[in-house]
Amino acid sequence: MKVINEPLSVKTHKRNEMIDITADVADIVAKSGIDIGMVTVFCPHTTAAVTINENTDPDVTHDILLTLEELIPHLRKGYRHNEGNSDAHVKSSLFGVSQTVYIQNGGLKLGTWQAIYFCEFDGPRHRNVHLSIFG
Repeated sequence: MKVINEPLSVKTHKRNEMIDITADVADIVAKSGIDIGMVTVFCPHTTAAVTINENTDPDVTHDILLTLEELIPHLRKGYRHNEGNSDAHVKSSLFGVSQTVYIQNGGLKLGTWQAIYFCEFDGPRHRNVHLSIFG
């Protein structure tokens, strides 16, 4: 089995944002030379996440972020964490910090409408994502 670990940098521009990183992940997978296997996309930040969702209609990511802000507002009475980013920690925990995608024929095996998103909940920032490619 071959294992390759690669970093990916992500620059975010808003406090809450979903950035499609599918093409970046696909490029790194293609360069790995692994034809069949898996890639794990891991976010080492407690106020960010990684998810898979629809990539064709930008209203979907808008609606996800709108719903999150409604359900888990930035400034909510009762938060005790004094850094002012308690909402970001909750959102990260709900979404999760990793996703695993199958690799087939050297490419990502995603559904027709699926994309891999880096989810920023405490930006803007420079973030890191780690890819582990197994095959």
